[in-house]
Amino acid sequence: MTRVIGVISGKGGVGKTTLVSNVSVILSQKFNKDVTVVDCNLTTAHLSFYMGLFFSPITLNHVLKGETTIEEAIYEHSTGVKVIPASLSLAALEGVDISNLRETIKSLLGKTDIILLDASPGLGREATSAIRASDEVIFVTTPFLPCISDIIRSKNVTEEFGVKPLGIVLNMVTRDRNELRREEIEKLTSLPVIASIPYDKNVKRSLSLSVPVYLLKSNAKASKALVRFSASLIGEEYEESRFSRIFNKLRFW
Repeated sequence: MTRVIGVISGKGGVGKTTLVSNVSVILSQKFNKDVTVVDCNLTTAHLSFYMGLFFSPITLNHVLKGETTIEEAIYEHSTGVKVIPASLSLAALEGVDISNLRETIKSLLGKTDIILLDASPGLGREATSAIRASDEVIFVTTPFLPCISDIIRSKNVTEEFGVKPLGIVLNMVTRDRNELRREEIEKLTSLPVIASIPYDKNVKRSLSLSVPVYLLKSNAKASKALVRFSASLIGEEYEESRFSRIFNKLRFW
């Protein structure tokens, strides 16, 4: 049975696409899952850059316009992840009806283990179409009140659509005293915090190279947190080696 998981955020710049690109690669390489990622952010498409895909003549835009099948818009990443990009051309937005997204991805059901929908930030038509097309959703945010308030609104929308919320992924966490604590966030949103990804300079470097940080440096702080989250997403046990735990504690102290 294929799981369709929407990855959404109230604001741009909180690391939603970074999460999608890395989790898809980790699930494929480390946990041997067949994963398909779809860039549902038609107006500001970025997923292809994060995956190092710079030439995609057939995109989700063409599929939504009925010009081709969704299978023809699939590009296979070197890790085995199947990528369905959105067009980078403004002209390609003409005649696109994103509300057909759920119907469009139906032909993928049963042919892949997990479909990750990289939604547009906010609650516009593109974002709500991605939510409607999902069976489950993950909220990505940073630990500050304005971003958390957006998650509360997004949660209300997902509940109206009857979509199951899995919880919140806190990104770029520094544990600074100005950040909201996990307990505060869970109380404000009535949602569990299912992962906390630390701020990591390696992520910036990975973005400049168009390579998921897990592939660039698998032992980076962010990479390890992303592996733990990916494992929990599919109910797999993941534990660092004893040496790694000792090294991390020494580095912390």
